[in-house]
Amino acid sequence: MKIAFVGKGGSGKTTLSSLFIRHLAVARIPVIAVDADINQHLGPALGLDEEEAAALPAMGSRLPLIKDYLRGSNPRVASTETMIKTTPPGGGSRLLRIREDNPVYEACARPVQLEDGAAVRLMVTGPFTESDLGVACYHSKVGAVELCLNHLVDGRDEYVVVDMTAGSDSFASGMFTRFDTTFLVAEPTRKGIAVYRQYKEYARDFGVALHVVGNKVQGPDDVAFLRDEVGEDLLVTFGHSDWVRTMEKGHPPRFEALEPANRRALAALYETADASYERRDWGRYTHQMVHFHLKNAESWGNVKTGADLASQVDPAFTLHEDLREGVPAEAGEAVSQPA
Repeated sequence: MKIAFVGKGGSGKTTLSSLFIRHLAVARIPVIAVDADINQHLGPALGLDEEEAAALPAMGSRLPLIKDYLRGSNPRVASTETMIKTTPPGGGSRLLRIREDNPVYEACARPVQLEDGAAVRLMVTGPFTESDLGVACYHSKVGAVELCLNHLVDGRDEYVVVDMTAGSDSFASGMFTRFDTTFLVAEPTRKGIAVYRQYKEYARDFGVALHVVGNKVQGPDDVAFLRDEVGEDLLVTFGHSDWVRTMEKGHPPRFEALEPANRRALAALYETADASYERRDWGRYTHQMVHFHLKNAESWGNVKTGADLASQVDPAFTLHEDLREGVPAEAGEAVSQPA
């Protein structure tokens, strides 16, 4: 299952995404955590110190390796230079699976040990560097994440959890349609609701499953405010947490000490994410992937690469969960299925 946490800056989306990741990990559910926010706070929220977090390999700087691996022997992709962030998989492409080892994970993912043997794989886009200042944007960094999601086959019993960039910037790419469930973290304030309204409007035409998670809720008045503003989209709320305050000071207590009310809220997030499995539509997912690829090809990709990127679309290919099992790493002709 692919899960996104979004929200305005300071809403607590990184904190809540890290708590959800811990909730999955301690239950021994396989999970890959992805920090797609340029501020890069997910590692520390999972217990890494600043030095460990700074040493994490940046996906953006390993984009050539990622492209080379995912391209495989796909004849529709002439070279890695013609691959862009939206290039879809096709016959011959290599696919990513959560419970495997592969060169992409070897280069970009690092294990983070939590407690009692629980662990997650953590991948990060990487922060802006001096060479990026003034010439690069957020979307140039998360292109590697979008490309990986496009080539990922995952099932109900395994998770990718992505801490997205703050605000509505993620709508500048098609990545917002790559998720089974999107949790929008909102504070009970007018500013906190503003991002929800933007997300709701943009997501309406793409079938994005959006649930509001109220955070920093102090009482019934805050809950009533959120309910009045977002209606039935309000899923659950989180209140004050001494556990989180202690964790943010660099001394995370055992996860079982998290307040019961907040543990119940995490369980509600899991139940909602798990239930979204029944609504999975790989045909629509593949169609949306192709839709955004063709838009990007026309608007800038063809000019940048000097190639007709529409020809990368394999009309006989549909990404599907069945490809998780019994398919060789090189995928080859075995990945092509009737659309």
